[in-house]
Amino acid sequence: MTAVPPDVTAGIAMFDRHTGQLVQQLNADHQFRSASVVKLLIVLDFLWDRGPQYDVPAADRERLEVMLRSSDDDAASYYWDELGGAAIVERMVERLGLTHTAGPPATHPGFWGYVAITAADTVRIYRYILDQAPQPVRAYVMDQLHRPTRYGTDGFDQYFGIASVFDSDFSIKQGWSGFQGSSGYQSDRAKPESTLDLVSDALHTTGTVGVDDRTIVAVFTLHPSGTHYEQAYAAVTQLTAGLTVPGGVRAQAG
Repeated sequence: MTAVPPDVTAGIAMFDRHTGQLVQQLNADHQFRSASVVKLLIVLDFLWDRGPQYDVPAADRERLEVMLRSSDDDAASYYWDELGGAAIVERMVERLGLTHTAGPPATHPGFWGYVAITAADTVRIYRYILDQAPQPVRAYVMDQLHRPTRYGTDGFDQYFGIASVFDSDFSIKQGWSGFQGSSGYQSDRAKPESTLDLVSDALHTTGTVGVDDRTIVAVFTLHPSGTHYEQAYAAVTQLTAGLTVPGGVRAQAG
């Protein structure tokens, strides 16, 4: 595995679904602020009690699609308010058996991007979606994650990490927070740093790689405050490229 740059904090977990084994871990239980990765929990909570058909009204389908494919923050904020805020996280922690995931700090109750999460818990979320969720839930969520737009609705290029390194058999749910120009869930630099780092710039790549979503990959990173997005983008992509991912086919250069 490529060495983590000295000024970057990284948490990594990978799970090979063919062998049923974790194949690589680094600081897998280190808590990061989730940024948009929490949108996975939001959509699962929304769908939880809609069985057996799991029909999604047209207006919700439109919101959820842009939230998952283009990482839309307005949609996430809508559901955060509609579904009870941090109660979403509390419910999903219990349902999925997450061990190091928690709601945002008490000082920032409305900031869904400040949910605490780990690489290991992110693997658990994907394992639930792929191997335990009802078929309509799995199909709906994974269909969105397999069809990401190149840019988020806030204009940020979300094809770093997994999407840059691997060929077309991938799904992603990325996260970014704190970079100049990113939308309403930036680092709160006016506050002292707490147990959960709310100051450093965050860039996370999560998803699956390989035919039939063979390997689940979660790479979480923190960069010094003020890091240019392009610099963090390159660092996360290089870090992801250094992983040995079962079933992964490398994208052709250029």
